[in-house]
Amino acid sequence: MKLHKQPLLILALCFILGILFQDKIVLTESFVYGIAAICLVLLVLICFHSYFLHKTKVIWLVLLFFGAGSILHFYNAYSPDNKVLVGKKETVTFKIAQKLNSSGKYRKYEGAAQVGNTRFNSIFYVPKDRKELDFIHYYKAEAYVTQAKTAQYDFQFDYARYLKRKHIDYQIYISKEIVSAERNEVTMADKMRQYRLMVLHKIDTTEMSGKTKEFLKGIILADRTEIDADTVKDFNKSGLVHFLAISGTHIVVIFGIFYFLLIRFTPLRFRKYTVIASLVFIWLFAAFIGFGNSVLRSCIMLSVYFAFVLLQRKPDLLHSLALSAFFILIGDTQQLFDVGFQLSFLAVLGIYWLNQPLLKHFPKQDNYIKKLLFNTITISLSAQLATLPLVLYYFHQFSFISIIANFVVVPFSELIIVFSFIMTALVSFGIDFEFLNGIYDCIIRILLKIIHSFAEIDLLFFENIPMNILEVLSVSAVVYVLRPVILKFNFKNLMRLIMAAIVFLIIRTGSTAFEHRKEEILIHHFNKNKIFSVKNGDRVCFWISDMENMAEVLQYIINPYCASRRVDHFEVKTLSSSVQKVVFRDKIYDLK
Repeated sequence: MKLHKQPLLILALCFILGILFQDKIVLTESFVYGIAAICLVLLVLICFHSYFLHKTKVIWLVLLFFGAGSILHFYNAYSPDNKVLVGKKETVTFKIAQKLNSSGKYRKYEGAAQVGNTRFNSIFYVPKDRKELDFIHYYKAEAYVTQAKTAQYDFQFDYARYLKRKHIDYQIYISKEIVSAERNEVTMADKMRQYRLMVLHKIDTTEMSGKTKEFLKGIILADRTEIDADTVKDFNKSGLVHFLAISGTHIVVIFGIFYFLLIRFTPLRFRKYTVIASLVFIWLFAAFIGFGNSVLRSCIMLSVYFAFVLLQRKPDLLHSLALSAFFILIGDTQQLFDVGFQLSFLAVLGIYWLNQPLLKHFPKQDNYIKKLLFNTITISLSAQLATLPLVLYYFHQFSFISIIANFVVVPFSELIIVFSFIMTALVSFGIDFEFLNGIYDCIIRILLKIIHSFAEIDLLFFENIPMNILEVLSVSAVVYVLRPVILKFNFKNLMRLIMAAIVFLIIRTGSTAFEHRKEEILIHHFNKNKIFSVKNGDRVCFWISDMENMAEVLQYIINPYCASRRVDHFEVKTLSSSVQKVVFRDKIYDLK
């Protein structure tokens, strides 16, 4: 790929490499100032038009964007100015900015807090028997202030680091009654969040089943905070979780609704302004539901695409994608490490790389039904192939049934999104058609049953799949060389694919052999208990004193450990709660 053909994409990749460099190396402030000075010199050099500088301009641009990424990430690194005493109760004044997914015991919120004269961002845990919080009040309560603990081992999800990337260092557990007072200054963003909350409450009052209500909130208003665990599990196992997340499909369909309505009431000479008005509407909608990564990326890409159309230029998907990445990362470089950001952009790259080659192997699309069906299949398959390496790296599970499930469900996604949007609009305006509610409820219940039936096919579901970063890169190379094979099946292209697959198998075999040679003895902390594990080769044994939380231990300790260490067999044994020390191979392990 040459710079003059895809300059924005190449420069975006250089910018991303600069962010990664700063995140891993963590340069000092003086060093960053030096990079800033070099970038300024490079910027001046690029403006000159001498023969030598013209020939080396590409190198200066690459270095400039690499340096810019490092500098911006340095200033986006977060460390609190003031320390709050943790591990004790404090009187906390706070306001919320976002509602998060609830747990079995707590509602979770993200917001700003103040203890004494110290202000900071925090996650708030509010017992479910307390009233639900909103965006137009200040709150005051006695609470327990703590910090998330850094992950003990490399195979565990580092929640503390995740919160720090979101500029959050503390967690607050509300212990007593909450006192509220109406805020004098309420921003436009808070008003939009409050109106969205009101619409969510209106949906709760409709005569629909609980699962249908939660589905409607998720698919249109991007609120999955109260969706039950079984439904989430069904969507994950069937590979249809993207159907709930607001993504490019949702934004395009909603843009189409606005455009369809506007074009019916707009004179012919003003038709081009309907595109602009529709773009304004989707940006307002994006602000209303919160600017998630996939939403922001979709809105930017759609806006850039139609900007090209209105300017009578040929639209370019990669230019749109690169601009989206720039806008998001310039705003906050920490977004690069968000899994949703990575999967969202990889899915679009996969569609760009594989969709058209795959379509050529389908029959001619001579009517709307064929076009919809074939495009749905190829787009879904392209996105899944592109994101598969990262999905395995982060989640260590995959179901082959997801391919079939996407072929069955996704073709009807546009109709379901349109119907859901209409239902949300009616509810928000206080219009309640009982007959329409019943039809929608029936359709969604059938949909959820179909998804559940796919999720129950365990034969094609695989978990604890090991995958390290070298394997991710090698699998990505296999996906990359797949395009020439699809376009033109010949010996040369086939050999490239086979060689890429062999490289992956060599890396995977070597990684597995390395892990199987290791013997490891660990003590895992889970809640107030300690779990003792001994690994030998491809087997591991866990000694657990509290079997009541076995499902959670399996989810957060055993499965991640087995995937990371490439363990094929594990067993669990009961350890008496009275045991305080374990002696293994002449070494004492404290379990107190």
